[in-house]
Amino acid sequence: MSAVLTQVIIMMFLILVGILCSKLNIITESVSRGLSNLVLNIVNPVVILVSYQKPFNTHLLAGLSWALVLSLISYAVALFLPVALVRGGHDQAALAVERFSCTYSNCAFMGIPLVQGVVGEEGVLYVTAFLTLFNLLVWTHGLMQIKGEACNLKDTLQSLCSPAIFATVIGLALFLLNISLPKILLTTLSDISDLNTPLAMFTAGAVIARTQLGSALKKGRVYYITAIKLLIIPMVCLVLFKLIPVSSMVAEVVLLVTACPTAATGTLFAVEYDKDEGYASELFAVTTIFSVVTLPLVMLLWGV
Repeated sequence: MSAVLTQVIIMMFLILVGILCSKLNIITESVSRGLSNLVLNIVNPVVILVSYQKPFNTHLLAGLSWALVLSLISYAVALFLPVALVRGGHDQAALAVERFSCTYSNCAFMGIPLVQGVVGEEGVLYVTAFLTLFNLLVWTHGLMQIKGEACNLKDTLQSLCSPAIFATVIGLALFLLNISLPKILLTTLSDISDLNTPLAMFTAGAVIARTQLGSALKKGRVYYITAIKLLIIPMVCLVLFKLIPVSSMVAEVVLLVTACPTAATGTLFAVEYDKDEGYASELFAVTTIFSVVTLPLVMLLWGV
């Protein structure tokens, strides 16, 4: 059994625990929102910071640079294909949710624990390049897409002030200056980073438990959007990455986070701006479930 398949199965079991806890009312909606904030604002940034705690060497710096290049290619594909393939036929709010769901991956909630489990801390270092672009784009292009209007200066600045961006900047500075944190502090941060996978998956499970999954699985359009997000975009990126002479690990990491299910941020934005949050939750739930099959498939075709 491949490392990717093993890690995906582990994460799906954790999601099932989250679903069970939601059904038993242990993880209520307010608890779920609190866990989400904890993961995004504390645990994920700590994971990023810890990933940079390595002795400086040019190999890692080159890998990080290549990760940024491949992430730019991935987002170019993810921005273009939904516009070309996801067209009207229903209301604009649903169309905006669909295009957002195709473009933005769950790179923090699912991508980081997945890469952490499959590749290790060096892989998380490379994820930061993808995550930085995600934060810049989701708070500008993504927000504009959901709102249906241009984002303002405040939204743009907000994209630069997320905890993940701060952790990336601080971590990168420590890495470039070859500064190691005190052992007792690093151990504490490592313990916090170990919470990332279970908390993120429990939260995802709680979101899925509140979704009308039976209704979602009856919609043909949902399968079309799911195929674009989980198969078409990753496969186009896979072909392009094969043409670039880059480290296999770096390409594997960027491909993994590209192939992740749709970002939970889409549901949060839809709730905030009253843009069909039910449909956004359905796409999040269905792509998360189907990624159990598609993630190992994409990585098998890559050669992992």
